[in-house]
Amino acid sequence: MSQLRRQLSTRHLSMIALGGTLGTGIFLTSGSALYIAGPISAIIAYLIMGFMVYLLMNSLGEMSAYKPVSGSFCEYASEYVSKPFGFAMGYNYWFNWSITVAVELIASALVMGFWYPGVPPIEWCILFFVGILILNILSVKSYGETQYWLSLVKVAAILVFIVVGVFIILGFNTEHQVIDFRNWHQGHFHNGISGLLEVFLLSGFAFQGTELIGVAAGEAKDPQKSIPRAVKQIFWRILLFYVVIMLIISLIIPYTDPRLLNANNTVALSPFTIIFSMMGFHYMTGIMNFVILAALLSACNSDLYSSTRILWHLAQKGSAPKLFAKVSRAGIPVYALMATASFGLLAFLCDYFGSTQVFLILVNISSLAGFVAWYGIARSHIGFRKHYLRAGHKLEDLPFQSHFYPWGPIIAMVLSLIVMLGQWYVLLIDGQMTWSAFIAMYIGLPMVGLLWLGNKLWRGMMR
Repeated sequence: MSQLRRQLSTRHLSMIALGGTLGTGIFLTSGSALYIAGPISAIIAYLIMGFMVYLLMNSLGEMSAYKPVSGSFCEYASEYVSKPFGFAMGYNYWFNWSITVAVELIASALVMGFWYPGVPPIEWCILFFVGILILNILSVKSYGETQYWLSLVKVAAILVFIVVGVFIILGFNTEHQVIDFRNWHQGHFHNGISGLLEVFLLSGFAFQGTELIGVAAGEAKDPQKSIPRAVKQIFWRILLFYVVIMLIISLIIPYTDPRLLNANNTVALSPFTIIFSMMGFHYMTGIMNFVILAALLSACNSDLYSSTRILWHLAQKGSAPKLFAKVSRAGIPVYALMATASFGLLAFLCDYFGSTQVFLILVNISSLAGFVAWYGIARSHIGFRKHYLRAGHKLEDLPFQSHFYPWGPIIAMVLSLIVMLGQWYVLLIDGQMTWSAFIAMYIGLPMVGLLWLGNKLWRGMMR
Protein backbone atom coordinates (compact mmCIF):
# COMPACT_ATOMS: atom_id res chain seq x y z
CA MET A 1 0.00 0.00 0.00
CA SER A 2 1.46 3.38 -1.02
CA GLN A 3 -1.48 5.80 -1.18
CA LEU A 4 -2.44 8.45 1.36
CA ARG A 5 -6.03 9.01 2.47
CA ARG A 6 -8.14 12.10 1.80
CA GLN A 7 -9.39 12.92 5.30
CA LEU A 8 -8.62 16.65 5.66
CA SER A 9 -11.52 19.12 5.40
CA THR A 10 -11.39 22.86 4.64
CA ARG A 11 -11.46 23.47 8.39
CA HIS A 12 -8.34 21.30 8.79
CA LEU A 13 -6.54 22.81 5.78
CA SER A 14 -7.06 26.39 6.98
CA MET A 15 -5.77 25.59 10.44
CA ILE A 16 -2.82 23.57 9.09
CA ALA A 17 -1.68 26.62 7.14
CA LEU A 18 -2.40 28.93 10.06
CA GLY A 19 -0.75 26.57 12.55
CA GLY A 20 2.38 26.54 10.44
CA THR A 21 2.67 30.33 10.64
CA LEU A 22 1.58 31.09 14.21
CA GLY A 23 4.72 30.04 16.04
CA THR A 24 7.91 31.71 17.20
CA GLY A 25 7.55 34.30 14.43
CA ILE A 26 4.53 36.02 15.95
CA PHE A 27 4.97 35.30 19.66
CA LEU A 28 8.71 35.91 20.02
CA THR A 29 10.58 37.33 17.02
CA SER A 30 8.01 40.10 16.40
CA GLY A 31 9.68 41.88 19.32
CA SER A 32 13.17 41.50 17.88
CA ALA A 33 11.85 42.77 14.50
CA LEU A 34 10.68 45.97 16.23
CA TYR A 35 14.02 46.30 18.05
CA ILE A 36 16.07 45.83 14.87
CA ALA A 37 14.20 48.00 12.37
CA GLY A 38 12.00 50.39 14.36
CA PRO A 39 8.19 50.63 14.16
CA ILE A 40 7.52 51.75 10.59
CA SER A 41 10.19 49.58 8.96
CA ALA A 42 8.94 46.53 10.86
CA ILE A 43 5.34 47.10 9.74
CA ILE A 44 6.44 47.73 6.14
CA ALA A 45 8.46 44.49 6.17
CA TYR A 46 5.50 42.47 7.45
CA LEU A 47 3.15 44.12 4.93
CA ILE A 48 5.48 43.35 2.02
CA MET A 49 6.05 39.76 3.14
CA GLY A 50 2.31 39.31 3.75
CA PHE A 51 1.58 40.54 0.22
CA MET A 52 4.26 38.22 -1.17
CA VAL A 53 2.73 35.26 0.68
CA TYR A 54 -0.70 36.09 -0.73
CA LEU A 55 0.73 36.08 -4.25
CA LEU A 56 2.41 32.73 -3.57
CA MET A 57 -0.77 31.25 -2.10
CA ASN A 58 -2.63 32.24 -5.26
CA SER A 59 0.02 30.53 -7.39
CA LEU A 60 0.04 27.43 -5.21
CA GLY A 61 -3.75 27.38 -4.95
CA GLU A 62 -4.13 27.36 -8.73
CA MET A 63 -1.77 24.41 -9.14
CA SER A 64 -2.98 22.46 -6.07
CA ALA A 65 -6.68 22.75 -6.91
CA TYR A 66 -5.99 21.55 -10.47
CA LYS A 67 -3.60 18.75 -9.46
CA PRO A 68 -3.85 17.96 -5.72
CA VAL A 69 -0.88 15.81 -4.72
CA SER A 70 1.00 15.42 -1.45
CA GLY A 71 4.51 16.78 -1.70
CA SER A 72 3.29 19.11 -4.43
CA PHE A 73 6.40 21.32 -4.42
CA CYS A 74 8.74 18.84 -6.04
CA GLU A 75 5.91 17.46 -8.22
CA TYR A 76 5.11 20.83 -9.77
CA ALA A 77 8.77 21.85 -9.99
CA SER A 78 9.66 18.56 -11.73
CA GLU A 79 6.76 18.62 -14.17
CA TYR A 80 6.63 22.32 -15.03
CA VAL A 81 10.31 23.38 -14.74
CA SER A 82 12.69 20.40 -14.88
CA LYS A 83 13.36 17.08 -13.12
CA PRO A 84 16.63 18.26 -11.51
CA PHE A 85 14.91 21.45 -10.29
CA GLY A 86 12.12 19.39 -8.71
CA PHE A 87 14.68 17.04 -7.14
CA ALA A 88 16.55 19.98 -5.55
CA MET A 89 13.34 21.69 -4.40
CA GLY A 90 12.05 18.48 -2.82
CA TYR A 91 15.16 17.79 -0.76
CA ASN A 92 15.55 21.48 0.11
CA TYR A 93 12.03 21.57 1.54
CA TRP A 94 12.41 18.24 3.34
CA PHE A 95 15.70 19.39 4.85
CA ASN A 96 14.16 22.72 5.85
CA TRP A 97 11.29 21.28 7.89
CA SER A 98 13.30 18.35 9.26
CA ILE A 99 15.67 20.85 10.84
CA THR A 100 12.80 23.04 12.03
CA VAL A 101 11.23 20.11 13.90
CA ALA A 102 14.23 20.02 16.22
CA VAL A 103 14.41 23.82 16.48
CA GLU A 104 10.78 24.00 17.65
CA LEU A 105 11.30 21.16 20.13
CA ILE A 106 14.33 22.86 21.67
CA ALA A 107 12.41 26.15 21.91
CA SER A 108 9.53 24.29 23.62
CA ALA A 109 11.96 22.82 26.13
CA LEU A 110 13.33 26.27 26.93
CA VAL A 111 9.79 27.57 27.51
CA MET A 112 9.27 24.74 30.03
CA GLY A 113 12.26 26.14 31.92
CA PHE A 114 9.95 28.94 33.11
CA TRP A 115 8.12 26.44 35.33
CA TYR A 116 10.82 23.80 35.83
CA PRO A 117 14.22 25.51 35.67
CA GLY A 118 16.01 22.52 37.19
CA VAL A 119 14.92 20.02 34.53
CA PRO A 120 17.46 19.55 31.67
CA PRO A 121 15.98 20.77 28.34
CA ILE A 122 16.89 17.51 26.62
CA GLU A 123 14.32 15.67 28.78
CA TRP A 124 11.52 17.96 27.58
CA CYS A 125 12.78 17.53 24.01
CA ILE A 126 12.39 13.77 24.29
CA LEU A 127 8.94 14.01 25.90
CA PHE A 128 7.57 16.41 23.29
CA PHE A 129 9.23 14.48 20.48
CA VAL A 130 7.49 11.25 21.49
CA GLY A 131 4.12 13.04 21.76
CA ILE A 132 4.41 14.69 18.34
CA LEU A 133 5.59 11.42 16.80
CA ILE A 134 2.57 9.52 18.18
CA LEU A 135 0.18 12.15 16.77
CA ASN A 136 1.74 11.75 13.33
CA ILE A 137 1.66 7.94 13.46
CA LEU A 138 -2.12 7.98 13.99
CA SER A 139 -4.50 8.67 11.08
CA VAL A 140 -4.15 11.95 9.20
CA LYS A 141 -7.58 12.91 10.52
CA SER A 142 -6.15 12.73 14.08
CA TYR A 143 -3.30 14.97 12.97
CA GLY A 144 -5.70 17.46 11.37
CA GLU A 145 -7.99 17.51 14.41
CA THR A 146 -5.08 18.01 16.84
CA GLN A 147 -3.66 20.77 14.67
CA TYR A 148 -7.06 22.42 14.54
CA TRP A 149 -7.43 22.64 18.32
CA LEU A 150 -3.82 23.68 18.97
CA SER A 151 -4.19 26.44 16.39
CA LEU A 152 -7.49 27.47 17.94
CA VAL A 153 -5.72 28.08 21.27
CA LYS A 154 -3.28 30.40 19.50
CA VAL A 155 -5.99 32.23 17.60
CA ALA A 156 -7.97 32.80 20.81
CA ALA A 157 -4.87 34.15 22.57
CA ILE A 158 -4.13 36.50 19.68
CA LEU A 159 -7.68 37.86 19.62
CA VAL A 160 -7.53 38.48 23.37
CA PHE A 161 -4.17 40.19 22.87
CA ILE A 162 -5.63 42.51 20.21
CA VAL A 163 -8.50 43.50 22.51
CA VAL A 164 -6.15 44.08 25.47
CA GLY A 165 -3.77 46.06 23.23
CA VAL A 166 -6.58 48.37 22.10
CA PHE A 167 -7.63 48.95 25.72
CA ILE A 168 -4.04 49.80 26.69
CA ILE A 169 -3.78 52.27 23.80
CA LEU A 170 -7.04 53.91 24.94
CA GLY A 171 -5.61 54.51 28.43
CA PHE A 172 -6.57 51.37 30.37
CA ASN A 173 -3.03 50.77 31.57
CA THR A 174 -0.99 51.11 34.75
CA GLU A 175 -0.14 54.76 33.86
CA HIS A 176 -3.78 55.62 33.00
CA GLN A 177 -2.66 57.54 29.91
CA VAL A 178 -3.84 57.33 26.32
CA ILE A 179 -1.00 56.10 24.10
CA ASP A 180 -0.49 58.12 20.93
CA PHE A 181 2.17 57.85 18.23
CA ARG A 182 5.00 59.04 20.48
CA ASN A 183 6.90 55.74 20.06
CA TRP A 184 6.93 56.41 16.31
CA HIS A 185 8.55 59.84 16.59
CA GLN A 186 12.09 58.49 16.54
CA GLY A 187 13.74 55.39 15.20
CA HIS A 188 10.88 54.66 12.82
CA PHE A 189 13.40 53.55 10.17
CA HIS A 190 16.02 52.27 12.61
CA ASN A 191 19.13 50.84 10.88
CA GLY A 192 17.80 51.95 7.46
CA ILE A 193 17.91 49.47 4.55
CA SER A 194 19.97 47.03 6.61
CA GLY A 195 17.28 46.87 9.31
CA LEU A 196 14.53 46.43 6.72
CA LEU A 197 16.37 43.57 4.99
CA GLU A 198 17.06 41.87 8.31
CA VAL A 199 13.38 42.01 9.26
CA PHE A 200 12.46 40.68 5.82
CA LEU A 201 14.21 37.47 6.86
CA LEU A 202 12.48 37.42 10.26
CA SER A 203 9.03 38.15 8.86
CA GLY A 204 9.56 35.65 6.05
CA PHE A 205 10.49 33.01 8.61
CA ALA A 206 7.32 33.90 10.51
CA PHE A 207 5.13 33.44 7.41
CA GLN A 208 6.75 30.19 6.31
CA GLY A 209 4.22 27.42 6.73
CA THR A 210 1.31 28.93 4.80
CA GLU A 211 2.41 26.78 1.86
CA LEU A 212 1.52 23.66 3.87
CA ILE A 213 -1.87 23.78 2.16
CA GLY A 214 -0.08 22.54 -0.95
CA VAL A 215 1.66 19.75 0.94
CA ALA A 216 -1.65 18.60 2.45
CA ALA A 217 -3.53 18.78 -0.87
CA GLY A 218 -3.12 15.06 -1.53
CA GLU A 219 -5.02 14.26 1.67
CA ALA A 220 -7.75 16.88 1.30
CA LYS A 221 -11.43 16.08 0.84
CA ASP A 222 -12.80 17.66 -2.35
CA PRO A 223 -9.57 19.68 -3.01
CA GLN A 224 -11.13 21.60 -5.93
CA LYS A 225 -13.35 23.39 -3.40
CA SER A 226 -11.47 23.19 -0.10
CA ILE A 227 -8.11 24.52 -1.37
CA PRO A 228 -9.47 27.76 -3.00
CA ARG A 229 -11.53 28.41 0.13
CA ALA A 230 -8.49 27.91 2.39
CA VAL A 231 -6.34 30.21 0.20
CA LYS A 232 -8.89 33.03 0.48
CA GLN A 233 -9.28 32.61 4.25
CA ILE A 234 -5.57 32.56 5.02
CA PHE A 235 -4.97 36.01 3.46
CA TRP A 236 -7.33 37.81 5.82
CA ARG A 237 -5.95 35.91 8.80
CA ILE A 238 -2.40 36.89 7.90
CA LEU A 239 -3.45 40.53 7.53
CA LEU A 240 -5.25 40.50 10.89
CA PHE A 241 -2.77 38.51 12.94
CA TYR A 242 0.55 39.88 11.75
CA VAL A 243 0.02 43.43 10.53
CA VAL A 244 -2.49 44.45 13.23
CA ILE A 245 -0.37 42.87 15.95
CA MET A 246 2.80 44.60 14.73
CA LEU A 247 0.88 47.89 14.72
CA ILE A 248 -0.29 47.38 18.32
CA ILE A 249 3.15 46.30 19.53
CA SER A 250 4.90 49.27 17.86
CA LEU A 251 2.44 51.78 19.37
CA ILE A 252 2.75 50.43 22.93
CA ILE A 253 6.39 49.29 23.20
CA PRO A 254 9.27 51.60 22.20
CA TYR A 255 11.74 49.91 19.86
CA THR A 256 14.50 50.70 22.41
CA ASP A 257 12.84 48.65 25.18
CA PRO A 258 15.65 46.42 26.55
CA ARG A 259 13.14 43.66 27.38
CA LEU A 260 12.78 42.83 23.68
CA LEU A 261 16.33 41.52 23.35
CA ASN A 262 18.96 40.27 25.77
CA ALA A 263 22.71 40.82 25.72
CA ASN A 264 23.18 38.09 23.07
CA ASN A 265 20.71 39.76 20.70
CA THR A 266 18.20 36.96 21.06
CA VAL A 267 14.63 37.13 22.29
CA ALA A 268 14.35 38.03 25.97
CA LEU A 269 10.60 38.49 26.56
CA SER A 270 7.63 38.02 24.28
CA PRO A 271 5.94 41.35 23.37
CA PHE A 272 2.70 39.61 24.40
CA THR A 273 3.98 39.12 27.93
CA ILE A 274 5.27 42.73 28.14
CA ILE A 275 1.95 44.21 27.02
CA PHE A 276 -0.16 42.11 29.40
CA SER A 277 2.08 43.21 32.28
CA MET A 278 1.48 46.87 31.30
CA MET A 279 -2.20 46.39 32.08
CA GLY A 280 -1.34 44.97 35.50
CA PHE A 281 -2.07 41.36 34.47
CA HIS A 282 1.16 39.93 35.89
CA TYR A 283 -0.36 36.48 36.28
CA MET A 284 -0.73 36.42 32.48
CA THR A 285 2.99 35.66 32.16
CA GLY A 286 2.40 32.02 32.98
CA ILE A 287 -0.68 31.82 30.76
CA MET A 288 1.16 33.38 27.82
CA ASN A 289 4.02 30.96 28.27
CA PHE A 290 1.50 28.13 27.99
CA VAL A 291 0.09 29.66 24.80
CA ILE A 292 3.61 30.06 23.38
CA LEU A 293 4.29 26.42 24.25
CA ALA A 294 1.10 25.37 22.40
CA ALA A 295 2.19 27.52 19.45
CA LEU A 296 5.60 25.89 19.26
CA LEU A 297 4.24 22.35 19.56
CA SER A 298 1.58 23.08 16.95
CA ALA A 299 4.22 24.41 14.55
CA CYS A 300 6.39 21.36 15.28
CA ASN A 301 3.41 19.14 14.48
CA SER A 302 3.03 20.87 11.09
CA ASP A 303 6.77 20.65 10.43
CA LEU A 304 6.95 16.89 10.95
CA TYR A 305 3.80 16.31 8.90
CA SER A 306 4.97 18.34 5.90
CA SER A 307 8.55 17.04 5.79
CA THR A 308 7.29 13.44 6.00
CA ARG A 309 4.97 13.96 3.00
CA ILE A 310 7.78 15.50 0.98
CA LEU A 311 10.04 12.47 1.60
CA TRP A 312 7.13 10.13 0.78
CA HIS A 313 6.63 11.96 -2.51
CA LEU A 314 10.35 11.83 -3.34
CA ALA A 315 10.23 8.05 -2.84
CA GLN A 316 7.09 7.80 -4.99
CA LYS A 317 8.96 9.49 -7.84
CA GLY A 318 12.11 7.37 -7.45
CA SER A 319 14.23 10.16 -5.94
CA ALA A 320 14.46 8.41 -2.53
CA PRO A 321 14.48 4.73 -1.45
CA LYS A 322 11.16 2.97 -2.21
CA LEU A 323 10.87 2.00 1.45
CA PHE A 324 9.79 5.56 2.23
CA ALA A 325 6.84 5.27 -0.18
CA LYS A 326 5.12 2.56 1.89
CA VAL A 327 2.20 3.59 4.10
CA SER A 328 0.45 1.94 7.04
CA ARG A 329 -3.15 0.69 7.08
CA ALA A 330 -4.12 4.10 8.43
CA GLY A 331 -2.59 5.74 5.35
CA ILE A 332 0.50 7.09 7.15
CA PRO A 333 3.98 6.91 5.51
CA VAL A 334 5.54 5.46 8.66
CA TYR A 335 9.04 4.79 7.28
CA ALA A 336 9.28 8.31 5.85
CA LEU A 337 8.03 9.62 9.19
CA MET A 338 10.69 7.72 11.16
CA ALA A 339 13.49 8.80 8.82
CA THR A 340 12.43 12.43 9.04
CA ALA A 341 12.03 12.33 12.82
CA SER A 342 15.45 10.69 13.24
CA PHE A 343 17.05 13.38 11.11
CA GLY A 344 15.43 16.05 13.26
CA LEU A 345 16.87 14.47 16.39
CA LEU A 346 20.38 15.39 15.23
CA ALA A 347 19.69 19.02 16.11
CA PHE A 348 19.10 18.04 19.76
CA LEU A 349 22.88 17.79 20.02
CA CYS A 350 23.08 21.56 19.60
CA ASP A 351 21.04 22.10 22.74
CA TYR A 352 22.62 19.20 24.62
CA PHE A 353 26.17 20.47 24.10
CA GLY A 354 25.22 24.13 24.25
CA SER A 355 26.64 24.81 20.80
CA THR A 356 24.98 28.16 20.06
CA GLN A 357 26.89 28.65 16.81
CA VAL A 358 25.68 25.34 15.36
CA PHE A 359 22.12 26.09 16.45
CA LEU A 360 22.18 29.50 14.72
CA ILE A 361 23.51 27.87 11.55
CA LEU A 362 20.52 25.50 11.55
CA VAL A 363 18.10 28.40 12.01
CA ASN A 364 19.70 30.30 9.11
CA ILE A 365 19.53 27.20 6.92
CA SER A 366 15.84 26.83 7.72
CA SER A 367 15.06 30.49 7.01
CA LEU A 368 16.81 30.73 3.67
CA ALA A 369 15.59 27.27 2.61
CA GLY A 370 12.06 28.58 3.05
CA PHE A 371 12.72 31.42 0.62
CA VAL A 372 14.25 28.94 -1.85
CA ALA A 373 11.00 26.93 -1.61
CA TRP A 374 8.94 30.08 -2.23
CA TYR A 375 11.07 30.89 -5.27
CA GLY A 376 10.40 27.34 -6.48
CA ILE A 377 6.62 27.74 -6.09
CA ALA A 378 6.58 30.99 -8.10
CA ARG A 379 8.83 29.57 -10.83
CA SER A 380 6.69 26.43 -11.05
CA HIS A 381 3.54 28.50 -11.49
CA ILE A 382 5.00 30.24 -14.54
CA GLY A 383 5.84 26.83 -16.02
CA PHE A 384 2.41 25.48 -15.09
CA ARG A 385 0.52 28.20 -16.96
CA LYS A 386 2.62 27.69 -20.10
CA HIS A 387 2.15 23.92 -19.88
CA TYR A 388 -1.61 24.23 -19.25
CA LEU A 389 -2.28 26.61 -22.16
CA ARG A 390 0.03 24.68 -24.50
CA ALA A 391 -2.11 21.60 -23.89
CA GLY A 392 -5.14 23.48 -25.26
CA HIS A 393 -6.95 24.03 -21.95
CA LYS A 394 -8.90 27.18 -21.09
CA LEU A 395 -8.24 29.30 -18.00
CA GLU A 396 -11.97 29.37 -17.26
CA ASP A 397 -11.85 25.62 -16.63
CA LEU A 398 -9.39 25.94 -13.74
CA PRO A 399 -10.97 25.13 -10.31
CA PHE A 400 -9.12 28.16 -8.93
CA GLN A 401 -7.50 30.88 -11.02
CA SER A 402 -4.81 33.23 -9.76
CA HIS A 403 -5.73 36.82 -10.56
CA PHE A 404 -2.14 38.06 -10.39
CA TYR A 405 -0.50 36.12 -13.21
CA PRO A 406 2.12 36.77 -14.52
CA TRP A 407 3.18 39.61 -12.22
CA GLY A 408 2.36 37.71 -9.02
CA PRO A 409 4.95 34.94 -9.40
CA ILE A 410 7.48 37.35 -10.93
CA ILE A 411 7.22 39.72 -7.94
CA ALA A 412 7.48 36.76 -5.54
CA MET A 413 10.66 35.50 -7.25
CA VAL A 414 12.26 38.95 -7.22
CA LEU A 415 11.43 39.50 -3.53
CA SER A 416 12.79 36.05 -2.63
CA LEU A 417 16.10 36.86 -4.35
CA ILE A 418 16.25 40.29 -2.67
CA VAL A 419 15.80 38.73 0.79
CA MET A 420 18.33 35.94 0.19
CA LEU A 421 21.02 38.13 -1.36
CA GLY A 422 20.21 41.08 0.91
CA GLN A 423 21.55 39.25 3.95
CA TRP A 424 25.03 39.70 2.48
CA TYR A 425 24.44 43.46 2.60
CA VAL A 426 23.28 43.16 6.24
CA LEU A 427 26.48 41.36 7.22
CA LEU A 428 28.59 43.93 5.38
CA ILE A 429 26.87 47.01 6.85
CA ASP A 430 26.81 45.60 10.39
CA GLY A 431 30.55 44.87 10.20
CA GLN A 432 29.98 41.14 10.73
CA MET A 433 31.30 39.99 7.35
CA THR A 434 33.50 37.08 8.41
CA TRP A 435 33.84 33.71 6.72
CA SER A 436 32.11 31.97 9.60
CA ALA A 437 29.14 34.39 9.53
CA PHE A 438 28.90 34.18 5.73
CA ILE A 439 28.94 30.36 5.75
CA ALA A 440 26.43 30.24 8.62
CA MET A 441 24.06 32.41 6.58
CA TYR A 442 24.46 30.88 3.14
CA ILE A 443 25.45 27.26 3.69
CA GLY A 444 22.06 26.07 2.42
CA LEU A 445 22.28 27.72 -1.04
CA PRO A 446 25.29 25.74 -2.37
CA MET A 447 23.64 22.57 -1.05
CA VAL A 448 20.61 23.26 -3.28
CA GLY A 449 22.92 24.01 -6.21
CA LEU A 450 24.83 20.75 -5.70
CA LEU A 451 21.58 18.76 -5.51
CA TRP A 452 20.41 20.30 -8.79
CA LEU A 453 23.77 19.78 -10.53
CA GLY A 454 24.24 16.24 -9.19
CA ASN A 455 20.79 15.13 -10.35
CA LYS A 456 21.27 16.77 -13.75
CA LEU A 457 24.62 14.98 -14.28
CA TRP A 458 23.19 11.68 -13.06
CA ARG A 459 20.25 11.91 -15.46
CA GLY A 460 22.66 12.75 -18.27
CA MET A 461 24.73 9.63 -17.54
CA MET A 462 21.62 7.40 -17.33
CA ARG A 463 20.52 8.32 -20.87
